[in-house]
Amino acid sequence: MKLWEKDFLVQPQIDAFTVGKDREMDLLLAKYDVLGSLAHIQMLESIQLISKNELDVLSASLKNIYQNIEKGLFKMDDDVEDVHSQIELLLTKSLGDIGKKIHSGRSRNDQVLVDLRLFFRAELQEMVRLMELVFHGFQEQSEQHKEVLMPGYTHFQVAMVSSFGLWFGAYAESLTEDLGLLESVFNIVNHNPLGSAAGYGSSFPLNRKMTTELLGFEDLSYNVIHAQMGRGKSELFIAFALASLATTLGKFSTDVVLYSSQNYHFLTLPKEYTTGSSIMPHKKNPDVFELLRGKCNLLQALPGQVSMLINNLPAGYHRDFQLLKEVIFPAILSMKECLEMIAFVLPKLEIHDNLLDDPKYAYLFTVEKVNELVLEGIPFRDAYKQVGDMVEKNVFVPGNKISHVHEGSIGQLCNKEIFQKWKMIKDRFPFGKIEEKYIALTRIR
Repeated sequence: MKLWEKDFLVQPQIDAFTVGKDREMDLLLAKYDVLGSLAHIQMLESIQLISKNELDVLSASLKNIYQNIEKGLFKMDDDVEDVHSQIELLLTKSLGDIGKKIHSGRSRNDQVLVDLRLFFRAELQEMVRLMELVFHGFQEQSEQHKEVLMPGYTHFQVAMVSSFGLWFGAYAESLTEDLGLLESVFNIVNHNPLGSAAGYGSSFPLNRKMTTELLGFEDLSYNVIHAQMGRGKSELFIAFALASLATTLGKFSTDVVLYSSQNYHFLTLPKEYTTGSSIMPHKKNPDVFELLRGKCNLLQALPGQVSMLINNLPAGYHRDFQLLKEVIFPAILSMKECLEMIAFVLPKLEIHDNLLDDPKYAYLFTVEKVNELVLEGIPFRDAYKQVGDMVEKNVFVPGNKISHVHEGSIGQLCNKEIFQKWKMIKDRFPFGKIEEKYIALTRIR
């Protein structure tokens, strides 16, 4: 069954190619298609395109479908093209001509647009939840190990004294930036395209502000062509947000792989969190973080993939957009898996102390010595030269006093301030409002 079916049959080979993986991907959109339809029919009744009785009957049937979806009982018939067709077919089978009225004033184009935006809102909400677990994990480790010093590096060379508190805290603050970008993307996605139809509006007197309110959108995508142009652009914005988050998680994963090696030996993964070798009995490999790094590298390529699909397309709908689901849906799943795994492993990292007792880290303290001389009244450039001469003559003797007290340094990590930064961004997401709207739409009276 196809919503565009006429009096001829499409060749099976053409049909299979054009449908592609849409049926499989559409199952993820089923509940959101019902939510969009529930709002749409309330609007249709308000402009008298359907009667109050028809609204009640359609609502009851849609809510029943919604409950089946939530219970995992919803299935796609073999001959049905997509989720929109399946839901309309179920309504028509149970309600007859009343079920056929649900598509008045909309196209599959704006139908899938609103489904995707509702889906993206939910997935971004879940991502924020998982990010928060990782954020708190970093902050807890930062506080727990704030007194444990470690070497800091630039150019892979020993540079200055750092601490595990500083290292973990850096990734917590990096996540606040990723959250800020995610919020910007959420705000863009959180605009209602429903009523744009095929991209040129409708001759029906649609009340688009009503569906915007019913679905908990922040505002309308007003211009109907612009609403359709959001297909692909929304995915691109999401791709950038995922790539940013992947940059943070990928860098952390690389650090863990490096720091857990024997040459560094800054930290250890419990053996239950490692894998072995088929030939070397001593191996305990950090495969989980290598795979995290690899997955994050792939996610950083996501904006390029999306761009290649949507580049050079003129205004209007194009079937190319269908392929975006096959790119963006698995990417979202992959990111959630990465976040879940880091949240799971992060508390189990075993941190080593007394690292700086090793003589190879003596030069970490050269800057401390320079600063000490400056405090005694020696100009910085002269102090720098003096300490440099000591190093060249191999007579430099490191101290053990660290006096980093400014904001964000070893002595003042500012974890509370970073938490407030995180909280301020997170509190701006309107998750509660959206949930209230969904409950109102699906409530069985």
